[in-house]
Amino acid sequence: MATQKTRPDTGTVEDFLAQLDDPAKIADSQALIGLMQEVSGEAPVLWGTMIGFGHYHYRYASGHEGDSMLIGFAPRKAEFSIYLMGIYLPEAETRRDELLSRLGKHRMGKACLYVKRMSDIDLDMLRALAEISVATLRATYPQK
Repeated sequence: MATQKTRPDTGTVEDFLAQLDDPAKIADSQALIGLMQEVSGEAPVLWGTMIGFGHYHYRYASGHEGDSMLIGFAPRKAEFSIYLMGIYLPEAETRRDELLSRLGKHRMGKACLYVKRMSDIDLDMLRALAEISVATLRATYPQK
């Protein structure tokens, strides 16, 4: 099996944030850290260029397996990539669609939510999405 490229503990979150050149991006990152740490109950950890909270081990029917963060984000230059993988599982679909419709200005990728600024969205809706994501992943992939 190939070595997973994205792994935790690739540096410190503080050093990573210090290299951002946009004070608004830093402030939004700190707000996301607070929200995600509270929701997950986990400390922030740098996963390459992403800040993740908690982890889970997955194994698909195809045999592919690996490790990923429960929730996380990456402060990219143009926008934030917010990783809420659990909201994409079928058991989260109904509630997800309702919350996304009330979230505010965003766009969706396959496994990622994209937001330019935290002021563009309703943070209560983001918190609810994060809570659903964490709960769904913990139920689907319990740690042994």
